[in-house]
Amino acid sequence: MLHIELTLEVDRPVEDVFAYVTDTAKLATWQPNLVSVTEETEGPVGVGTRFREVRRAPFRRTVEAVVEVSAYEENRRFDLRIVSGPLPIDGKNEFVAVAGGTRIDFVAEGELGGPLRLAQPILASLLHRQFESDYARLKEALESRDG
Repeated sequence: MLHIELTLEVDRPVEDVFAYVTDTAKLATWQPNLVSVTEETEGPVGVGTRFREVRRAPFRRTVEAVVEVSAYEENRRFDLRIVSGPLPIDGKNEFVAVAGGTRIDFVAEGELGGPLRLAQPILASLLHRQFESDYARLKEALESRDG
């Protein structure tokens, strides 16, 4: 099983951090490989909300995935699971108020099958670097004057 954990502290209140992370219009500001995201369900974001994401992949390709919100507790938890797509890796975000800001505990997990299982150690390393980079950009965006 692929398992990645990251912890990040952001110098902003939990309400600001949660709102930014869950705002699809802001995703491209901290996830640069995101080409587009469209909501496939109507109504406010919550458990069961589905998005179709298109992302840049290696070798100038794009990949598409359908992502579903699997846990949503305002200002506390925002989890996503891959419903369909090439990488069945789910992400969990927990938001905790700490002195001076917010701690985000992020966990990504997935069970890779077929040929991807053989590449799991390399893929885990690449994904860990990608998530670290994305969350560093998230911190920078939120702590800038425009965040």
